[in-house]
Amino acid sequence: MPYFDAASAAPLHPVARQALLASLDEGWADPARLYREGRRARLLLDAAREAAAEAVGCRADELVFTPSGTRAVHAGISGALAGRRRVGNRIVVSAVEHSSVLHAAESHAAAGGAVTEVPVGRTGAVDADVFAAALDTGDAGAVALACLQSANHEVGTEQPVAEVAEACRAAGVPLLVDAAQSLGWGPVEGGWSLLAASAHKWGGPAGVGLLAVRKGVRFAPQGPSDERESGRAPGFENLPGIVAAAASLRAVRAEAAAEEARLRALVDRIRARVPELVPDVEVVGDPVRRLPHLVTFSCLYVDGETLLHELDREGFSVSSGSSCTSSTLTPSHVLRAMGVLSEGNVRVSLPTGTAAEDVDRFLEVLPVVVAGVRERLGAPTSAPAAAQGPDSLVVDALGRRCPIPVIELAKVIGDVPVGGTVTVLADDAAARLDIPAWCEMRGQEYVGESAAVGGGVAYVVRRVS
Repeated sequence: MPYFDAASAAPLHPVARQALLASLDEGWADPARLYREGRRARLLLDAAREAAAEAVGCRADELVFTPSGTRAVHAGISGALAGRRRVGNRIVVSAVEHSSVLHAAESHAAAGGAVTEVPVGRTGAVDADVFAAALDTGDAGAVALACLQSANHEVGTEQPVAEVAEACRAAGVPLLVDAAQSLGWGPVEGGWSLLAASAHKWGGPAGVGLLAVRKGVRFAPQGPSDERESGRAPGFENLPGIVAAAASLRAVRAEAAAEEARLRALVDRIRARVPELVPDVEVVGDPVRRLPHLVTFSCLYVDGETLLHELDREGFSVSSGSSCTSSTLTPSHVLRAMGVLSEGNVRVSLPTGTAAEDVDRFLEVLPVVVAGVRERLGAPTSAPAAAQGPDSLVVDALGRRCPIPVIELAKVIGDVPVGGTVTVLADDAAARLDIPAWCEMRGQEYVGESAAVGGGVAYVVRRVS
Protein backbone atom coordinates (compact mmCIF):
# COMPACT_ATOMS: atom_id res chain seq x y z
CA MET A 1 0.00 0.00 0.00
CA PRO A 2 1.72 3.22 -1.14
CA TYR A 3 2.23 5.65 1.74
CA PHE A 4 2.17 9.23 0.45
CA ASP A 5 2.13 11.20 3.71
CA ALA A 6 5.80 11.62 4.59
CA ALA A 7 5.21 15.26 5.54
CA SER A 8 3.21 14.02 8.54
CA ALA A 9 5.62 11.26 9.50
CA ALA A 10 8.27 9.62 7.35
CA PRO A 11 8.68 5.86 7.59
CA LEU A 12 11.44 4.80 9.97
CA HIS A 13 14.73 4.75 8.07
CA PRO A 14 16.57 1.38 8.20
CA VAL A 15 19.58 3.10 9.78
CA ALA A 16 17.32 4.53 12.49
CA ARG A 17 15.97 1.07 13.23
CA GLN A 18 19.47 -0.39 13.50
CA ALA A 19 20.72 2.43 15.72
CA LEU A 20 17.63 2.24 17.91
CA LEU A 21 17.98 -1.47 18.55
CA ALA A 22 21.71 -1.20 19.20
CA SER A 23 21.36 1.70 21.63
CA LEU A 24 18.63 -0.10 23.56
CA ASP A 25 21.38 -2.53 24.56
CA GLU A 26 24.17 0.01 25.02
CA GLY A 27 22.45 3.28 25.94
CA TRP A 28 20.00 2.46 28.69
CA ALA A 29 22.03 3.92 31.59
CA ASP A 30 22.02 7.48 32.94
CA PRO A 31 24.54 9.53 30.89
CA ALA A 32 25.03 11.81 33.91
CA ARG A 33 26.60 9.00 35.99
CA LEU A 34 30.32 8.34 36.22
CA TYR A 35 30.32 4.53 36.29
CA ARG A 36 31.03 2.44 33.20
CA GLU A 37 27.47 2.15 31.89
CA GLY A 38 26.90 5.87 32.42
CA ARG A 39 30.11 6.77 30.59
CA ARG A 40 29.09 4.55 27.69
CA ALA A 41 25.72 6.29 27.52
CA ARG A 42 27.42 9.70 27.65
CA LEU A 43 29.64 8.77 24.71
CA LEU A 44 26.58 7.81 22.69
CA LEU A 45 24.80 11.05 23.60
CA ASP A 46 27.82 13.21 22.78
CA ALA A 47 28.34 11.45 19.44
CA ALA A 48 24.67 11.94 18.53
CA ARG A 49 24.88 15.63 19.43
CA GLU A 50 27.99 16.10 17.30
CA ALA A 51 26.34 14.39 14.32
CA ALA A 52 23.15 16.40 14.64
CA ALA A 53 25.02 19.68 15.07
CA GLU A 54 27.06 18.98 11.95
CA ALA A 55 23.86 18.41 9.97
CA VAL A 56 22.23 21.55 11.37
CA GLY A 57 25.33 23.68 10.88
CA CYS A 58 25.91 24.76 14.47
CA ARG A 59 28.22 23.97 17.38
CA ALA A 60 27.48 20.89 19.46
CA ASP A 61 27.12 22.99 22.61
CA GLU A 62 24.44 25.08 20.87
CA LEU A 63 22.13 22.08 20.30
CA VAL A 64 19.87 20.23 22.75
CA PHE A 65 17.47 17.35 22.26
CA THR A 66 13.81 17.70 23.23
CA PRO A 67 10.87 15.27 23.55
CA SER A 68 9.34 16.51 20.26
CA GLY A 69 9.58 19.14 17.56
CA THR A 70 6.62 20.96 19.09
CA ARG A 71 8.40 21.08 22.45
CA ALA A 72 11.50 22.43 20.69
CA VAL A 73 9.43 25.21 19.09
CA HIS A 74 7.68 26.11 22.35
CA ALA A 75 10.92 26.06 24.35
CA GLY A 76 12.68 28.15 21.72
CA ILE A 77 9.97 30.77 21.53
CA SER A 78 9.37 31.07 25.27
CA GLY A 79 13.09 31.15 26.05
CA ALA A 80 13.87 33.77 23.42
CA LEU A 81 10.96 35.98 24.43
CA ALA A 82 11.93 35.76 28.10
CA GLY A 83 15.57 36.48 27.31
CA ARG A 84 14.58 39.67 25.47
CA ARG A 85 11.69 40.79 27.67
CA ARG A 86 13.46 44.09 28.43
CA VAL A 87 13.81 44.77 24.71
CA GLY A 88 10.20 44.25 23.68
CA ASN A 89 7.20 41.95 23.84
CA ARG A 90 6.23 41.58 20.18
CA ILE A 91 6.66 38.42 18.14
CA VAL A 92 6.48 38.44 14.33
CA VAL A 93 5.30 35.26 12.57
CA SER A 94 4.18 34.35 9.08
CA ALA A 95 0.54 33.47 8.52
CA VAL A 96 1.43 29.94 7.38
CA GLU A 97 3.60 28.78 10.27
CA HIS A 98 3.06 25.35 11.78
CA SER A 99 0.37 25.29 14.45
CA SER A 100 3.03 24.85 17.15
CA VAL A 101 4.39 28.32 16.34
CA LEU A 102 0.94 29.90 16.04
CA HIS A 103 -0.23 28.34 19.31
CA ALA A 104 2.85 29.70 21.07
CA ALA A 105 2.11 33.13 19.61
CA GLU A 106 -1.51 32.90 20.80
CA SER A 107 -0.30 32.00 24.28
CA HIS A 108 2.06 34.97 24.23
CA ALA A 109 -0.79 37.27 23.20
CA ALA A 110 -3.04 35.87 25.94
CA ALA A 111 -0.34 36.73 28.46
CA GLY A 112 -0.30 40.36 27.32
CA GLY A 113 2.25 40.15 24.52
CA ALA A 114 1.83 41.45 20.99
CA VAL A 115 1.79 39.43 17.77
CA THR A 116 2.30 40.60 14.19
CA GLU A 117 1.26 38.16 11.48
CA VAL A 118 2.92 38.60 8.09
CA PRO A 119 0.68 37.65 5.12
CA VAL A 120 1.72 35.43 2.23
CA GLY A 121 0.96 35.44 -1.48
CA ARG A 122 -0.94 32.79 -3.42
CA THR A 123 2.14 30.56 -3.59
CA GLY A 124 2.39 30.51 0.21
CA ALA A 125 5.63 32.49 0.49
CA VAL A 126 6.18 35.69 2.44
CA ASP A 127 7.64 38.72 0.74
CA ALA A 128 10.99 39.36 2.42
CA ASP A 129 10.48 43.13 2.20
CA VAL A 130 7.06 42.90 3.84
CA PHE A 131 8.51 40.74 6.61
CA ALA A 132 11.32 43.24 7.09
CA ALA A 133 8.79 46.08 7.35
CA ALA A 134 6.97 44.16 10.10
CA LEU A 135 10.15 44.29 12.19
CA ASP A 136 9.89 48.09 12.32
CA THR A 137 6.91 48.63 14.60
CA GLY A 138 7.49 52.30 15.44
CA ASP A 139 5.67 53.09 18.65
CA ALA A 140 3.75 49.79 18.69
CA GLY A 141 6.36 48.01 20.80
CA ALA A 142 9.76 46.60 19.90
CA VAL A 143 10.05 43.14 18.36
CA ALA A 144 11.59 40.51 20.63
CA LEU A 145 11.52 37.56 18.22
CA ALA A 146 10.68 36.66 14.62
CA CYS A 147 9.64 33.20 13.41
CA LEU A 148 9.71 31.82 9.87
CA GLN A 149 9.52 28.22 8.68
CA SER A 150 12.11 27.04 6.18
CA ALA A 151 9.44 25.34 4.04
CA ASN A 152 5.71 24.94 4.40
CA HIS A 153 4.35 21.67 5.70
CA GLU A 154 1.14 21.74 3.63
CA VAL A 155 2.08 23.08 0.22
CA GLY A 156 5.88 22.66 0.21
CA THR A 157 6.74 26.28 -0.61
CA GLU A 158 10.21 27.31 0.52
CA GLN A 159 10.47 30.59 2.40
CA PRO A 160 13.11 33.29 1.78
CA VAL A 161 14.88 32.51 5.04
CA ALA A 162 18.27 33.95 4.08
CA GLU A 163 16.76 37.32 3.08
CA VAL A 164 14.56 37.49 6.17
CA ALA A 165 17.49 36.49 8.39
CA GLU A 166 19.50 39.37 6.97
CA ALA A 167 16.63 41.77 7.68
CA CYS A 168 16.40 40.44 11.22
CA ARG A 169 20.14 40.88 11.71
CA ALA A 170 19.91 44.47 10.53
CA ALA A 171 17.01 45.10 12.94
CA GLY A 172 18.73 43.34 15.83
CA VAL A 173 15.95 40.74 16.11
CA PRO A 174 16.68 37.02 16.54
CA LEU A 175 15.05 34.69 14.00
CA LEU A 176 13.69 31.27 14.95
CA VAL A 177 13.38 28.87 12.01
CA ASP A 178 11.09 25.85 12.11
CA ALA A 179 13.08 23.49 9.88
CA ALA A 180 11.03 20.35 10.51
CA GLN A 181 10.13 19.79 6.85
CA SER A 182 13.44 20.68 5.24
CA LEU A 183 16.26 19.59 7.56
CA GLY A 184 16.43 16.10 6.08
CA TRP A 185 17.16 17.64 2.68
CA GLY A 186 19.90 20.02 3.77
CA PRO A 187 20.96 22.74 6.22
CA VAL A 188 19.01 25.98 6.44
CA GLU A 189 20.87 28.81 4.74
CA GLY A 190 21.18 32.25 6.28
CA GLY A 191 22.04 33.73 9.64
CA TRP A 192 19.25 32.27 11.76
CA SER A 193 19.46 32.56 15.55
CA LEU A 194 17.38 29.59 16.70
CA LEU A 195 16.28 26.45 14.86
CA ALA A 196 13.83 23.68 15.73
CA ALA A 197 13.17 20.34 14.05
CA SER A 198 11.57 16.94 14.60
CA ALA A 199 13.13 13.54 13.91
CA HIS A 200 10.00 11.78 12.67
CA LYS A 201 9.89 14.15 9.70
CA TRP A 202 13.17 12.81 8.26
CA GLY A 203 12.80 9.10 9.10
CA GLY A 204 13.91 9.12 12.71
CA PRO A 205 11.77 7.90 15.60
CA ALA A 206 8.87 9.90 16.98
CA GLY A 207 9.43 11.59 20.32
CA VAL A 208 12.73 13.32 19.50
CA GLY A 209 13.14 16.97 18.57
CA LEU A 210 16.10 19.31 18.52
CA LEU A 211 16.60 22.95 19.36
CA ALA A 212 19.66 24.96 18.37
CA VAL A 213 20.34 28.35 19.99
CA ARG A 214 23.30 30.28 18.62
CA LYS A 215 25.86 31.64 21.05
CA GLY A 216 25.14 35.25 21.84
CA VAL A 217 21.35 34.92 21.60
CA ARG A 218 19.67 36.08 24.79
CA PHE A 219 17.82 33.03 26.06
CA ALA A 220 16.15 32.28 29.38
CA PRO A 221 14.61 28.78 29.63
CA GLN A 222 11.11 28.86 31.09
CA GLY A 223 9.51 26.45 33.55
CA PRO A 224 11.22 24.06 35.95
CA SER A 225 14.65 22.96 34.75
CA ASP A 226 17.45 20.64 35.77
CA GLU A 227 21.06 20.03 34.81
CA ARG A 228 20.24 18.05 31.66
CA GLU A 229 20.44 19.47 28.13
CA SER A 230 21.80 22.80 29.37
CA GLY A 231 18.61 23.30 31.39
CA ARG A 232 16.61 23.75 28.19
CA ALA A 233 14.98 20.30 28.05
CA PRO A 234 14.62 18.86 31.55
CA GLY A 235 14.15 15.18 32.20
CA PHE A 236 15.92 11.94 31.43
CA GLU A 237 17.11 11.86 27.82
CA ASN A 238 15.51 9.38 25.44
CA LEU A 239 18.96 8.16 24.49
CA PRO A 240 17.99 5.31 22.12
CA GLY A 241 15.66 7.69 20.27
CA ILE A 242 18.28 10.44 20.15
CA VAL A 243 20.93 8.08 18.78
CA ALA A 244 18.52 6.78 16.13
CA ALA A 245 17.47 10.35 15.21
CA ALA A 246 21.04 11.50 14.68
CA ALA A 247 22.03 8.37 12.77
CA SER A 248 19.04 8.65 10.44
CA LEU A 249 19.64 12.36 9.85
CA ARG A 250 23.18 11.61 8.74
CA ALA A 251 21.88 8.76 6.53
CA VAL A 252 19.15 10.75 4.78
CA ARG A 253 21.56 13.60 4.16
CA ALA A 254 23.92 11.16 2.43
CA GLU A 255 21.04 10.07 0.19
CA ALA A 256 19.51 13.52 -0.26
CA ALA A 257 21.05 14.57 -3.56
CA ALA A 258 20.01 11.45 -5.46
CA GLU A 259 16.58 11.16 -3.83
CA GLU A 260 15.85 14.87 -4.28
CA ALA A 261 16.34 14.63 -8.04
CA ARG A 262 14.32 11.42 -8.31
CA LEU A 263 11.39 12.55 -6.15
CA ARG A 264 11.32 16.01 -7.74
CA ALA A 265 10.82 14.36 -11.12
CA LEU A 266 7.95 12.26 -9.75
CA VAL A 267 6.31 15.31 -8.16
CA ASP A 268 6.76 17.29 -11.37
CA ARG A 269 4.87 14.49 -13.11
CA ILE A 270 2.01 14.72 -10.61
CA ARG A 271 1.89 18.52 -10.87
CA ALA A 272 1.70 18.35 -14.66
CA ARG A 273 -0.64 15.37 -15.08
CA VAL A 274 -3.28 15.99 -12.42
CA PRO A 275 -4.75 19.12 -14.13
CA GLU A 276 -4.73 17.22 -17.44
CA LEU A 277 -6.50 14.17 -16.01
CA VAL A 278 -8.94 15.83 -13.60
CA PRO A 279 -11.10 18.83 -14.61
CA ASP A 280 -11.39 21.82 -12.30
CA VAL A 281 -8.25 21.28 -10.23
CA GLU A 282 -6.00 23.92 -8.69
CA VAL A 283 -2.40 22.89 -7.95
CA VAL A 284 -1.17 25.13 -5.14
CA GLY A 285 2.24 26.14 -3.81
CA ASP A 286 5.31 27.50 -5.58
CA PRO A 287 6.11 25.38 -8.65
CA VAL A 288 9.86 25.99 -8.38
CA ARG A 289 10.90 27.06 -4.86
CA ARG A 290 9.47 24.06 -3.07
CA LEU A 291 10.31 20.85 -1.28
CA PRO A 292 11.17 18.12 -3.78
CA HIS A 293 8.79 15.48 -2.45
CA LEU A 294 5.54 17.39 -1.82
CA VAL A 295 2.63 18.54 -3.99
CA THR A 296 -0.82 19.80 -3.01
CA PHE A 297 -3.91 20.26 -5.16
CA SER A 298 -7.60 21.00 -4.62
CA CYS A 299 -10.56 19.63 -6.60
CA LEU A 300 -13.75 21.60 -7.16
CA TYR A 301 -17.05 19.94 -6.18
CA VAL A 302 -15.35 17.32 -3.98
CA ASP A 303 -15.70 16.49 -0.31
CA GLY A 304 -12.15 16.10 1.01
CA GLU A 305 -12.99 13.48 3.62
CA THR A 306 -14.78 11.27 1.11
CA LEU A 307 -11.92 11.68 -1.36
CA LEU A 308 -9.36 10.58 1.23
CA HIS A 309 -11.46 7.54 2.18
CA GLU A 310 -11.85 6.54 -1.46
CA LEU A 311 -8.12 6.88 -2.11
CA ASP A 312 -7.47 4.83 1.03
CA ARG A 313 -9.72 2.08 -0.34
CA GLU A 314 -7.60 2.12 -3.48
CA GLY A 315 -4.49 1.69 -1.35
CA PHE A 316 -3.14 5.25 -1.15
CA SER A 317 -2.45 7.08 2.10
CA VAL A 318 -2.59 10.85 1.57
CA SER A 319 -3.44 13.91 3.66
CA SER A 320 -5.74 16.92 3.26
CA GLY A 321 -6.25 20.49 4.43
CA SER A 322 -9.98 20.55 3.63
CA SER A 323 -12.30 21.61 6.43
CA CYS A 324 -14.26 18.36 6.27
CA THR A 325 -11.12 16.44 7.27
CA SER A 326 -10.48 18.65 10.31
CA SER A 327 -11.91 18.29 13.79
CA THR A 328 -12.43 22.09 13.83
CA LEU A 329 -14.52 22.05 10.61
CA THR A 330 -12.51 25.03 9.34
CA PRO A 331 -10.22 25.00 6.31
CA SER A 332 -6.47 24.81 6.77
CA HIS A 333 -5.03 28.10 8.00
CA VAL A 334 -2.36 27.74 5.30
CA LEU A 335 -4.85 27.48 2.43
CA ARG A 336 -6.88 30.28 4.01
CA ALA A 337 -3.85 32.58 4.20
CA MET A 338 -3.00 31.80 0.57
CA GLY A 339 -6.56 32.49 -0.56
CA VAL A 340 -6.77 29.30 -2.63
CA LEU A 341 -9.42 26.63 -3.09
CA SER A 342 -9.69 24.38 -0.03
CA GLU A 343 -12.38 21.85 -0.97
CA GLY A 344 -11.25 18.45 -2.21
CA ASN A 345 -7.72 19.19 -1.03
CA VAL A 346 -5.06 16.48 -1.33
CA ARG A 347 -1.47 16.63 -0.10
CA VAL A 348 0.89 14.07 -1.58
CA SER A 349 4.28 13.83 0.12
CA LEU A 350 6.48 11.04 -1.18
CA PRO A 351 8.79 9.20 1.22
CA THR A 352 12.30 8.15 0.27
CA GLY A 353 12.24 5.14 -2.00
CA THR A 354 8.81 5.79 -3.55
CA ALA A 355 8.49 3.76 -6.75
CA ALA A 356 7.59 5.45 -10.02
CA GLU A 357 5.05 2.68 -10.60
CA ASP A 358 3.15 3.74 -7.48
CA VAL A 359 2.92 7.31 -8.76
CA ASP A 360 1.70 6.08 -12.14
CA ARG A 361 -1.02 4.01 -10.49
CA PHE A 362 -2.04 6.99 -8.34
CA LEU A 363 -2.50 9.01 -11.53
CA GLU A 364 -4.66 6.23 -12.94
CA VAL A 365 -6.83 5.94 -9.84
CA LEU A 366 -7.30 9.64 -9.01
CA PRO A 367 -9.49 10.70 -11.99
CA VAL A 368 -11.85 7.76 -11.43
CA VAL A 369 -12.14 8.46 -7.71
CA VAL A 370 -12.76 12.20 -8.17
CA ALA A 371 -15.36 11.58 -10.87
CA GLY A 372 -17.15 9.12 -8.60
CA VAL A 373 -17.25 11.54 -5.66
CA ARG A 374 -18.51 14.37 -7.88
CA GLU A 375 -21.25 12.17 -9.34
CA ARG A 376 -22.48 11.17 -5.88
CA LEU A 377 -22.58 14.84 -4.82
CA GLY A 378 -24.51 15.86 -7.94
CA ALA A 379 -21.80 18.20 -9.24
CA PRO A 380 -22.48 19.95 -12.60
CA THR A 381 -20.71 18.53 -15.64
CA SER A 382 -21.18 21.29 -18.22
CA ALA A 383 -20.71 25.05 -18.55
CA PRO A 384 -23.73 27.34 -17.99
CA ALA A 385 -25.88 27.98 -21.04
CA ALA A 386 -27.50 31.23 -22.14
CA ALA A 387 -30.46 32.14 -19.94
CA GLN A 388 -33.42 34.49 -19.95
CA GLY A 389 -34.34 33.97 -16.32
CA PRO A 390 -34.48 36.44 -13.43
CA ASP A 391 -31.66 38.92 -12.93
CA SER A 392 -30.91 37.54 -9.47
CA LEU A 393 -31.30 34.29 -7.57
CA VAL A 394 -30.74 33.28 -3.96
CA VAL A 395 -29.35 29.87 -3.00
CA ASP A 396 -29.97 28.81 0.59
CA ALA A 397 -27.09 26.53 1.62
CA LEU A 398 -27.25 27.27 5.35
CA GLY A 399 -26.38 24.25 7.42
CA ARG A 400 -24.66 22.52 4.50
CA ARG A 401 -20.92 22.00 4.36
CA CYS A 402 -18.67 22.63 1.40
CA PRO A 403 -18.54 21.65 -1.38
CA ILE A 404 -22.37 21.72 -1.39
CA PRO A 405 -22.72 25.56 -1.40
CA VAL A 406 -20.33 25.74 -4.37
CA ILE A 407 -22.09 22.92 -6.19
CA GLU A 408 -25.47 24.64 -5.74
CA LEU A 409 -23.97 27.89 -7.04
CA ALA A 410 -22.61 26.13 -10.11
CA LYS A 411 -25.98 24.53 -10.80
CA VAL A 412 -27.88 27.83 -10.95
CA ILE A 413 -25.37 30.31 -12.35
CA GLY A 414 -26.68 29.43 -15.83
CA ASP A 415 -30.23 30.38 -14.78
CA VAL A 416 -29.39 34.08 -14.61
CA PRO A 417 -28.42 36.15 -17.66
CA VAL A 418 -24.94 37.59 -18.13
CA GLY A 419 -24.76 40.49 -15.68
CA GLY A 420 -27.18 38.78 -13.28
CA THR A 421 -26.23 37.75 -9.76
CA VAL A 422 -26.51 34.70 -7.55
CA THR A 423 -26.43 35.14 -3.77
CA VAL A 424 -25.34 32.09 -1.80
CA LEU A 425 -26.32 31.91 1.85
CA ALA A 426 -23.82 29.73 3.73
CA ASP A 427 -22.51 29.29 7.25
CA ASP A 428 -19.57 26.97 6.45
CA ALA A 429 -16.28 28.82 6.96
CA ALA A 430 -14.81 27.11 3.89
CA ALA A 431 -17.27 28.98 1.65
CA ARG A 432 -15.30 32.18 2.25
CA LEU A 433 -12.39 30.59 0.38
CA ASP A 434 -14.13 28.29 -2.03
CA ILE A 435 -16.72 30.61 -3.58
CA PRO A 436 -14.16 33.27 -4.62
CA ALA A 437 -11.85 30.47 -5.81
CA TRP A 438 -14.69 29.00 -7.89
CA CYS A 439 -15.29 32.42 -9.46
CA GLU A 440 -11.64 32.73 -10.44
CA MET A 441 -11.51 29.21 -11.88
CA ARG A 442 -14.82 29.56 -13.78
CA GLY A 443 -14.36 33.13 -15.04
CA GLN A 444 -17.17 34.68 -12.99
CA GLU A 445 -17.06 37.83 -10.84
CA TYR A 446 -17.01 37.59 -7.07
CA VAL A 447 -18.84 40.70 -5.87
CA GLY A 448 -18.37 40.29 -2.14
CA GLU A 449 -19.97 39.14 1.08
CA SER A 450 -22.15 40.52 3.84
CA ALA A 451 -23.90 39.25 6.93
CA ALA A 452 -27.09 37.40 6.03
CA VAL A 453 -30.37 38.14 7.74
CA GLY A 454 -31.04 35.31 10.16
CA GLY A 455 -27.40 34.20 10.37
CA GLY A 456 -24.65 33.04 8.07
CA VAL A 457 -23.01 34.96 5.26
CA ALA A 458 -24.39 36.11 1.91
CA TYR A 459 -21.86 35.64 -0.92
CA VAL A 460 -22.73 37.49 -4.14
CA VAL A 461 -21.50 36.28 -7.55
CA ARG A 462 -22.11 38.05 -10.86
CA ARG A 463 -22.26 36.05 -14.07
CA VAL A 464 -19.91 37.47 -16.69
CA SER A 465 -19.68 34.55 -19.12
